[in-house]
Amino acid sequence: MILYFSGTGNSRYAAEYIAKRLGETDVRELDPSTLRDPSSAVISGGEGDQRVIWVFPTYSWGIPPVVAEVMKHATFNSVCRAATHFMLTTCGDDMAYTDRQWRKIMHARKLSTGGAYAVQMPNTYVCMKGFDIDPVELAAKKIEEAAPRLDAIAASIENNGPDLPVRLPWSWAKSKIVYPWFVRFAMSPRPFKSNEGCTGCGACSRLCPMDNISMHEGKPKWGDKCALCLRCYHSCPRHAIAYGKASDGKGQYLFPRKQ
Repeated sequence: MILYFSGTGNSRYAAEYIAKRLGETDVRELDPSTLRDPSSAVISGGEGDQRVIWVFPTYSWGIPPVVAEVMKHATFNSVCRAATHFMLTTCGDDMAYTDRQWRKIMHARKLSTGGAYAVQMPNTYVCMKGFDIDPVELAAKKIEEAAPRLDAIAASIENNGPDLPVRLPWSWAKSKIVYPWFVRFAMSPRPFKSNEGCTGCGACSRLCPMDNISMHEGKPKWGDKCALCLRCYHSCPRHAIAYGKASDGKGQYLFPRKQ
């Protein structure tokens, strides 16, 4: 079984690619009800499922908080509890110690863990000064190089092989200092707004993986259950969604499905 969370499609691509390589037929996107109220969620593996593969993007060198909450508080059936759990994260640069955070959560739930893996994918974060999507050429290069990397990850999962992390210097500071700061101070949905280009098409509301955006008088309104996945920003056909002034002049990115 593969459980995934994806904002702009990078992690969905990784999950689907791994599923095809491993012959996994049970591939599930974490649904809004599970993400909004993980303590009431029940995740059930099917008969014969011997592994659970968690696929998610790296958020400021850690697990997306909404995914971490599912890991911590969802109820797992006996099949999931007996299975070996694996981790695959997509990252723009590196994962730092995301794997250590994941294993700590899994072991606190008394779940067995296998390998932890990472694959570089195009950058999507635009909510701070100095952060933007990758140039087209670099994004295409990352996507091209992701396939052989995912092949190696699938082989490691299949053969109980070693971790395949993507780790750069300062990992401890990134995951232990920057990540907690980011979660506490940089994940508010309040800066989201629509600008004069908004036509009220409602795409942002329909596509939100958290069911967090509602339409009021033809304009989107963000609630307080935001994953900061930026699907709304990147999916807007009019580029009419902004995150305060931080996203001004920045690009949009969605994984190219034709790839």
